[in-house]
Amino acid sequence: MSNYPRDEFDRVPENSARHGVHRASLESPTRSLLPLMIFGVAALCIGLLAFFIVPKLTGNDTAVPPAAVVHSTTATTPPASSAPPTTVPPTTAAPSPTPTPTTPPVPESVVDKSIPVAVYNATGIGGLAAKYAGMVTAGGWTVSQSANWAGLPQPTSVVFYNGVVQKANAEALGKLLGIASLVDTAELNIPLAVVLGPGAS
Repeated sequence: MSNYPRDEFDRVPENSARHGVHRASLESPTRSLLPLMIFGVAALCIGLLAFFIVPKLTGNDTAVPPAAVVHSTTATTPPASSAPPTTVPPTTAAPSPTPTPTTPPVPESVVDKSIPVAVYNATGIGGLAAKYAGMVTAGGWTVSQSANWAGLPQPTSVVFYNGVVQKANAEALGKLLGIASLVDTAELNIPLAVVLGPGAS
């Protein structure tokens, strides 16, 4: 092994942090982030102040004109409220006399004893139709027919009449004969008919 003379590079202190000629110290100082954070917060505050406060100080606030426009539109709406005078005439123009000019109801017919009356017996009791026909004639009416009933069985005695005109006549016959049931029908093709049912005697 060759021996070389010692030189200046061989004089290294024992406690030195250097490890070789061109190597720097391994213990590099750590930089603190605190100055960067302070700078960022300050820049943010300055930006906020410039955005919100400076326009108000200089009088360039743009929120005022829209409010003025809104007030101007609300000021124009009251003239449009002149419509209620137009709605008032329709209320006065809707009179209610339309029900009054309606035609009056048809007057009740007057009792006309000249209308012939047919008397039918539906009880099966012989001679009952002739008996009631005599009562009708005694009441001032004219009997057109007196016979047995050939239609459907009747639960009670009935006075049949044809149309509203004959209603007063049917009521008069019902009072005369004691029959409360009155039926309006055109099936018999006669103006007035008395059908004696159960209970007639």
